[in-house]
Amino acid sequence: MPLVHMKDMLEHARREGYAVGAFDVVGLEFLEAVMAGVEQAGAPVIISLAESHFEHYDFELLMAAVEAAAKRSPVPAAIHLDHGASLASAIRAINLGANGVMVDASNLPLDGNIERTRAIVDMAHGCDVPVEGELGYVAGVEGEDAEKHPGEVIYTSVEDASAYVAATGVDFLAVSIGTVHGRLRTKPRLDFDRLAAINEALGIPLVIHGGTGLADDQFRRLIANGVTKINYYTALADRAADAIREQAGADPGAGYTRLLSGTRAAIRDEVVRCCELWGSAGRAAALLDHCRPWTPVEHTILYNVEGLDENGVEAMMREGRAVLSGIPGVRRVFTGDAVTEDAPYRHCWLVQFASAAVIDSYREHPAHQRFANERFRPHAGDRVSIDFAERARDERCEDAPNEGGQSASGAAPG
Repeated sequence: MPLVHMKDMLEHARREGYAVGAFDVVGLEFLEAVMAGVEQAGAPVIISLAESHFEHYDFELLMAAVEAAAKRSPVPAAIHLDHGASLASAIRAINLGANGVMVDASNLPLDGNIERTRAIVDMAHGCDVPVEGELGYVAGVEGEDAEKHPGEVIYTSVEDASAYVAATGVDFLAVSIGTVHGRLRTKPRLDFDRLAAINEALGIPLVIHGGTGLADDQFRRLIANGVTKINYYTALADRAADAIREQAGADPGAGYTRLLSGTRAAIRDEVVRCCELWGSAGRAAALLDHCRPWTPVEHTILYNVEGLDENGVEAMMREGRAVLSGIPGVRRVFTGDAVTEDAPYRHCWLVQFASAAVIDSYREHPAHQRFANERFRPHAGDRVSIDFAERARDERCEDAPNEGGQSASGAAPG
């Protein structure tokens, strides 16, 4: 099953009145448990990786596992960077496979938040990647993530939210109405009137950070007032920790793998509970009919070289790999040589784009234009360029492999 466009997913959730869980993962145990939970519930999922957790895992390695897990799952999935620190963070996440990003500038004054977020939106939309912004401030109280969100809660105002969305073009907005990061000491008093007014004024999917500890009736009211994405981590971490403590008490001599043996089931069960409560359970099949598959594009150039010896060709390829791999939306850069001497073209570039939208943004990017005009095209007049998208398949029906999506090809950049 292909990854799907996150914007399509959340717009469907908004129309149908449910919320999708954005579950932060911090390792393979978490990832496997989250996927087991959403698959058991038949629910769509946003697999979320928070930059504040990068100290616990290698982001590049876990992203590869997340993408593999999402692609082999029977439920629709999107991959999201949560609480990114900068434009560079967002570019790296997209280039590693994220198809949704959130760079948190909520600690800045409104003008600064708008300026930073607008830069993220301009870059990400060039890759067809939606952007979540945050306005107001969701502080931490206690628990594993609380210390990473110091300070006091700042509530989101309707006026600022309207100005922020208009100025930045964000696709989703995380709002502050009384939730906190980490654990809650008491049942929070959420400002549902404020949320209703924001929802009416904006008309876009809204996001709640700090979902742990809310009562069932509070979740239902959040969703009734436009919340379509709920970030959830602390409760999953607490369930896993409880399972480890229980195992350690029952078996004091347990080793590492035995101590972790109950964590997957504990996380899975909490994910299932959330999906059922938030209304996303059983939505997977219907959602797939409303979502575009997230399909990478292979930008392929076959060429012959004039005016360069083998050392010159290798130097050009090496420079190109370094330059082009840093352009937003470029997933991979491969350079190669023909295996046989009689091949009509001796060399190739295979540049994987995150989506078809990157064809245009890549072509116009200054780094690409400089390299192409100054280093590549003067020596590669004999060349052919074609862009290929993977043929979309509906895994639900083996007899109709082309149903449910379209492939695109032949859009060669100049």
